[in-house]
Amino acid sequence: MPQRRLRVLAEKLKNATQEDWPEHRTEYAQRAQILAAEEPILAGVAGRYATALFDLAREANAIEAVKSELDRFDALVAGSPDLMRLVRSPVFSADEQLQALSAVLERAGIGGLPANFLKLVVANRRLFAVRDMIKAFRDLVAKHKGEVTAEVTVAEQLKSQHVDTLRAALKSVTGKDVDLDIKVDPAIIGGLVVKLGSRMVDSSLRTKLNAIKHAMKEAR
Repeated sequence: MPQRRLRVLAEKLKNATQEDWPEHRTEYAQRAQILAAEEPILAGVAGRYATALFDLAREANAIEAVKSELDRFDALVAGSPDLMRLVRSPVFSADEQLQALSAVLERAGIGGLPANFLKLVVANRRLFAVRDMIKAFRDLVAKHKGEVTAEVTVAEQLKSQHVDTLRAALKSVTGKDVDLDIKVDPAIIGGLVVKLGSRMVDSSLRTKLNAIKHAMKEAR
């Protein structure tokens, strides 16, 4: 099964350092080609990669640490047009992506399992889907912790107190701890859009969300 092969390859990368990479790179690339040939490019790929990483992180008792590092990398991508282009554009070769990614990870101080996972994604030519993989990993972490994940889109970055208020409002409705996946999109209408699972927030939350919107405006 593709997931099983991914797991074997991930195990090898778990302890590989940046210096080890060139020595084993041909082997990784050859096995990655086999894996890529067997996997259709669809949404399920993100789930399979995230699941393999989650299993490794759980075994290493490092779920939160891995999530934190992936969140930092995702924030770097979201905040840098150049890095976003590196991730999304098909014009870059795997070598170019690996060289650039390694430099970014080193500057950011991201190493260990998260860094090796991201290099695996590059080797498998799946970097374009890395943000979906990170999102899928967040969902797995939330499920593991008994949380629900809310996708929040805001017109501008939320202040910490607004994040706390929003999380509390969502918890009061769901009865569970809520992990927030926050994205900034200046083009959205209304300044704040919240999605829980497959549905948009219902009327029971609108009053609380409107209060947060007003607080955001007053804090400018």
